[in-house]
Amino acid sequence: MSQAPETLDALPVGPPVDATPAARPGPVVLRGRFGRIEKLMARHADDLWQAVRGHDHIWTYMSAYGPFPDAASFSAWVVERANLLDPYSYAIVDPAGRALGIATLMQIQPVMRVIEVGHIVYSPALQKAPLGTEAQYLLARYAFETLGYRRYEWKCNALNASSRRAALRYGFVFEGILRQHMIAKGRNRDTAFFSMLDSEWPARKRAFETWLDPANFSADGKQRVSLAELNKSGA
Repeated sequence: MSQAPETLDALPVGPPVDATPAARPGPVVLRGRFGRIEKLMARHADDLWQAVRGHDHIWTYMSAYGPFPDAASFSAWVVERANLLDPYSYAIVDPAGRALGIATLMQIQPVMRVIEVGHIVYSPALQKAPLGTEAQYLLARYAFETLGYRRYEWKCNALNASSRRAALRYGFVFEGILRQHMIAKGRNRDTAFFSMLDSEWPARKRAFETWLDPANFSADGKQRVSLAELNKSGA
C-alpha cells in the first residue's frame, strides 16, 4: 500500500527567527583604545601607500587586484573602492591619524541578515599589532550590535594559512572548503569558509574585550593571554 504524503507539519523545519532586515553599513567612526575605523576616503590614499609600498607580498591572495606599481595607480584604486557600497570599505587609523590598513563589510544581505568581513589589507604596521585585532572587534561589534546581522562570515583562499589562522584566532568557526570556487588572477582558488553567529557573539565579545584590556599587556606591550586561548576557554 502506498503511504499518504507527509503533511508540512510533520516535516522538520528550522526554528522561527526575527526576519526584520538588518541595516546596511554606513560612514560611522568606530573608536577603540588603539585607534579607530572610519569610512575609506580618497584622503587616506597617501598614508596607505606609505604603509604598503614595497610590501608586495600582502597582495598575494587578493583575488583581483594588487600589487600596485606606483602611488598614482594605488590612489586610483582607493578612490574606486571608496565609492563602492558593497564592499563597503573602512580605513583603519592609528592614534596619530595615519591610515594603516583597510577592511570591508561585503556580500551584504540585509534580508537574510548575513554579512562578510573581507578585502582586508593590513600593512606590516598593523600585522601582529593590537590595532589590527581591535579593528576586527570593532567591525564585528558594529555588524552584530548596531546593524543587526545574525551571521558574520570570513572567507579566504584555502592556501592562505595566515588568514585561516587569523579567522580561528578571532573566534570564527571553520565550515569547510568550496573547491574550484573562483579563478583568482588566472589561478584556481579553493575557498575556506568560516562564520560567527549572533548567538556566539557574546562569548567572542568577552574574549576580545579581555584581550584588549590594558591588564592583558605587560609594561613592554606583550600580551599575557592570547586571544586564541581566551576563545578556547570561553573567556
